[in-house]
Amino acid sequence: MDTSDGSARNDPLAASFNDLGTESGTGQGWEMDRSLVGQFLARSPVGMAVMSPELRYIWINDALERLGGVPREERLGKRLGDVLPKLDAEAIEATMRRVLETGEPAVDIEYRGRTQADPEREHAYSTSFFRLDDTLGVVRGVCYMVIDVTDRWRAGSRLALLNEVGARTGKSLNLIHIAQALAESCVPHLADFVAVDLLDPVLLGEAPRPGPLASTQQLRRAGLCSALSDLREPIAETGQSVVFPPSSPGERCLLDGSSYLRPVLDDEAGGWLAADPHRAEDNQGLGRCSLMLVRVGARGNALGVATFIRRASRGPFEQADLLLAEDLVARAAVNIDNARQFTREHNTALALQRFLLPQRVTTQSSLEVESRYLPAEASDGVGGDWFDVIRLSGARVALVVGDVVGHGIRAAASMGRLRTAVRTLADLDLPPEELLAHLDDQLLGLIGEDVAHHESPASAVLGATCLYAVYDPASRRCTMARAGHPPPALVSPDGSVTFLDLPPGPPLGLGGLPFESADFEVAEGSVLALYTNGLIEARERDVEVGMSRLGTALASPGMPLDELCASVLTHMLNGPPDDDVALLLARTHALGSDQVASWDLPSDPAVVAEARARTLRCLDAWGLGELGYTTELIVSELVTNAIRYASGPIRLRLIRQDVLICEVFDTSNTSPRLRHARTTDEGGRGLFLVAQLAKRWGTRYTAEGKIIWAEHDPSEAPVM
Repeated sequence: MDTSDGSARNDPLAASFNDLGTESGTGQGWEMDRSLVGQFLARSPVGMAVMSPELRYIWINDALERLGGVPREERLGKRLGDVLPKLDAEAIEATMRRVLETGEPAVDIEYRGRTQADPEREHAYSTSFFRLDDTLGVVRGVCYMVIDVTDRWRAGSRLALLNEVGARTGKSLNLIHIAQALAESCVPHLADFVAVDLLDPVLLGEAPRPGPLASTQQLRRAGLCSALSDLREPIAETGQSVVFPPSSPGERCLLDGSSYLRPVLDDEAGGWLAADPHRAEDNQGLGRCSLMLVRVGARGNALGVATFIRRASRGPFEQADLLLAEDLVARAAVNIDNARQFTREHNTALALQRFLLPQRVTTQSSLEVESRYLPAEASDGVGGDWFDVIRLSGARVALVVGDVVGHGIRAAASMGRLRTAVRTLADLDLPPEELLAHLDDQLLGLIGEDVAHHESPASAVLGATCLYAVYDPASRRCTMARAGHPPPALVSPDGSVTFLDLPPGPPLGLGGLPFESADFEVAEGSVLALYTNGLIEARERDVEVGMSRLGTALASPGMPLDELCASVLTHMLNGPPDDDVALLLARTHALGSDQVASWDLPSDPAVVAEARARTLRCLDAWGLGELGYTTELIVSELVTNAIRYASGPIRLRLIRQDVLICEVFDTSNTSPRLRHARTTDEGGRGLFLVAQLAKRWGTRYTAEGKIIWAEHDPSEAPVM
């Protein structure tokens, strides 16, 4: 400010000082005060200016002249937008008009832009505005004071960016999602183009090999974000392979961890980029860019490389930008390594899960079956869902579906143990409710062992749900029991869908509570649908809605089961499931009258010959006469055994399926025992002979007694 008398006459600040001096009536004191105030205003390190009511400059101090880079004589009489076009003059002038109209100061208004003092970099300014009134209350203008707060703004922006990267990359355990979040967070705040390339083994979840890396490493683009419009660069898309040429900055960055900063990337400096086939087509404009390369590494291991590019119009990267990029990448790299470890565990659990599930569900002659298993994509990993199809005696088939509580390797291993236990119990031909009771006891034992051998009970198996169904094609009846599992759906041949009303039963692992079964008649050609709750439950819908949608999806009579499975999954799932999904579909077939022969026999030794004769006649009618001798011996021994050790009526039944089944019913609960007879014994060789002649044999109990059965494979030659 010029403090001479001539300049003060036209200066609103000077006029205000004169008014104040007149009021005080102390001439000499005022002259001294005005001189001090003038020096204060002119020499203040804070930029100051006075604008007329028309928002034209009428006074500025030295600090503002230096801050804006525009000489005083070029400012006076002009508006802000005329002298500083790269600032948001419209918004600033709107604030000044509001201050002029209301008289209320506006304090600490922040804005950003570029000035002639430093046209290559964006600065941040904090400005306060207040109105100037003379002693008569006439508005003389508006004064503003401005300071450069670029360092504060950049520090705050960098802290906010660090927090954003930490938060966004910490939300997921998916490697691709984390890499993409890092790239998106940095554009456009730090760079105009960011690519995150990770080593192939890292994306597979494998642990980095100890020691130095090899000179050539295969990377894959995991994250990509670009705000470049005028800069065209052929780039590798997400999922494509990326290779840094030998001796390039990218390779050196990956091998020794040294970051690379090139403020101006001219054609010569960027020539190594051309060796990448995805960039070789068009490298126009690279000379106008600034480049940074930062290694992605955590816990002493190299995971990949992050590339940052900024267009020339925003100014080149500086050392401070490189430090920020290194902090951002380091923060994200920890989450990337955590995700890598999770991916490895997830892949291991998934491999274990798939290995423990049936590798191929075999279609039985009494059931046509099809299945699907989809692992969850959630952050807590693979669950413990399973299904199984078990062949039972008497042409019956067991269908099983279950879900172990929890996720990860332990859930998958527990699933395998439960599936093995179910198969073992199924071989005993137990009714469904008894099988679940034994399975409950087995799981209680496993839970007790896990709690005893682990510090945290949270790592132990907590429980499971299960549905066990047995279908008999001879009677076309299905007996089912469930332990806390969703009810099965029955699709009639006409396409109507019913969710069977089964007693719910407690989940496995509670102990002490009973299970109940229900028996249903199933029409031939019906479809039984067994599933886990991952199919019907989701975040956006409840169970009832899910079951209604499942009923709609299943209502497709006559559709092949493989197509029906695919249709159900498409209809029920909009994307990766929140929980594991197991789906088992079975279309029923009944045994015809030409496949079953049954006779009631008196408990008399003389009837053995009649039983053998009826068997031979039946086999001849079925075209299985070549099996007559072997089957005759089996029937003879089974009927004789029932007559000798049981009481009451006897029933002989033959079933022709893919195997020939011989069954003898009696009313005794005595368990048959296979033993080796001594040379002096007259008996004791019957069941031993049956075991030698039959492919399989066994006993199952009914409410009226027991059944001893034996299977013979027609494709095998008779055993003599």
